Amino acid sequence: MMFSIISLFQEVDINEKIKSAPDDSYEIGVFIGSLLPFVTLVIIAYAIYRYNKNKSNNE
Repeated sequence: MMFSIISLFQEVDINEKIKSAPDDSYEIGVFIGSLLPFVTLVIIAYAIYRYNKNKSNNE
C-alpha cells in the first residue's frame, strides 16, 4: 500500500531521462530498470505456480 502511494509521487518521464543522458549506456540502464519489476513479478508468479503444482501432485 505504502509503496504504491510513493510510486505515484515519483512519476518518472523516461523519454526526458534519455534525452538528458550523458551517453548511450544510460539508455540501456533505463531500459533494464523499467523491465526489472515486471520480470521479477513473472518469476515470483512462476515460482508460486510450480510450488502449488508440485504440492498438489504429492497429495
